[in-house]
Amino acid sequence: MPGKRIAVIGAGVSGLGAIKSCLEEGLEPICFEGSNDIGGLWRYEEKAEGSRPSIYKSATSNTSKEMTAYSDFPFPDHLPNYLHNSKIMEYLRMYVQHFHLMKHIRFLSKVCSVRKRSDFSCTGQWDVVVEAEGKQESYIFDGIMVCSGLYSDPFLPLENFPGIKRFKGQYIHSQEYKSPEKFREKKIVVVGIGNSGADLAVELSHVAAQVFLSTRRGAWIWNRVWDYGMPMDTVLFTRFNSVFNKIYPAFLINRFLSHQATISDDLPNHIISGQVLMKPNVREFTETSAIFEDGTEEDIDIIIFATGYTFCFPFLENDPTVLDNQRSMFKFVFPPQLEKPTLAFIGILQPVGATIPTSEMQSRFLNNPRDTRRVQYVDYMDEIASEIGVKPSLLSFFLWDPKLAMEIFFGPCTPYQYRLQGPGRWAGARGAILTQRGRIIKPLKTRVLVCDQPLHSVPLWLKSICTAILLFVLALVVIKE
Repeated sequence: MPGKRIAVIGAGVSGLGAIKSCLEEGLEPICFEGSNDIGGLWRYEEKAEGSRPSIYKSATSNTSKEMTAYSDFPFPDHLPNYLHNSKIMEYLRMYVQHFHLMKHIRFLSKVCSVRKRSDFSCTGQWDVVVEAEGKQESYIFDGIMVCSGLYSDPFLPLENFPGIKRFKGQYIHSQEYKSPEKFREKKIVVVGIGNSGADLAVELSHVAAQVFLSTRRGAWIWNRVWDYGMPMDTVLFTRFNSVFNKIYPAFLINRFLSHQATISDDLPNHIISGQVLMKPNVREFTETSAIFEDGTEEDIDIIIFATGYTFCFPFLENDPTVLDNQRSMFKFVFPPQLEKPTLAFIGILQPVGATIPTSEMQSRFLNNPRDTRRVQYVDYMDEIASEIGVKPSLLSFFLWDPKLAMEIFFGPCTPYQYRLQGPGRWAGARGAILTQRGRIIKPLKTRVLVCDQPLHSVPLWLKSICTAILLFVLALVVIKE
């Protein structure tokens, strides 16, 4: 008997994971991609067509390869830990080829409308109109997975900047930026200190006469490299740290979370050397300058607004049960007012961590029935995994596979952990977890040291104490039973 037909909108990192998740559950996915290739945001093009997501030429991932991988397809060990966009595209092509996903994708196919059918309350089905080769075609689907992402509709809040209309220079959104060459010897103000704003300010400072970085509230600046040369996220995003954060004084955690976290290896060095000058929010623009809230005025030639993006789903009907004004969603996936849960939004949250595994987990959640959308990686992954039945059972592993249990608890919370048990179990998950540190170190090893010291994200004495406590708790549980 044929499976239910699912429309997947977009063939970026979320859409590819969605196709595979559908196939695992015996569904029939058809992915509609408006461009002529996979990759979405990560596919660099000098001139992106229409509203297609677009990155700059030098864009590199802010999450490391072990934390970014699909849960049953590790990155090759020779690749660097943080990847240029071209390397991520190589990985996505390998993923598509390995799981035979290409035959389920229809390129140059723009989704024009998604509407509930007249009998939706009974069937949960949707009418979908797609335009391809200048012709529109109608389809009926049992479910819709919106995987078009967050980065197609730039947010340009010009009304918040008095005088912008009389400014005689050029102003653009960071989406339009590709490379620094045409900005040589210009005086530039970058508005916004998110990841893109920091990256652009640093890159432009090598060619510009001066770069000013304007921010309303500031940010915590994180480096990709942690102690012992380990990738930052493999050290911070562990189950041990997740447990520790729950008992840490709330006021200290809130102080950290009150400001956004920005990843930039070079920004502090460029600030301290004067190549990038920090400025408060812009109060107003004149014909040739920017006046900041501290009263200082600087002559500028170009303004780059790194002010983020807004949600944009022009193909959806204007129905509050489909998407209300608050974008309310159960688990950041399902519109809660729909009579039937057959519409899902995949990858439109902003995890403090990698997007690929969180969007993949959402797809698996869909097939196994807040406005900031910023969630803690380990907590959110575990929350969804519990609903699906794929959250690793630490107590069980400590009893039957203590070596694996130690790596699960103290090591990086990599996506492979969610393939150890339950639906979609992958026989290679245990091996991927126990060899992940080798893949992290492999691209960094250029010589053999006589006295290699093991790399530990948690001190050995602390591991020993925690292990003793866990064994004591396990003993109590066994005695009570």
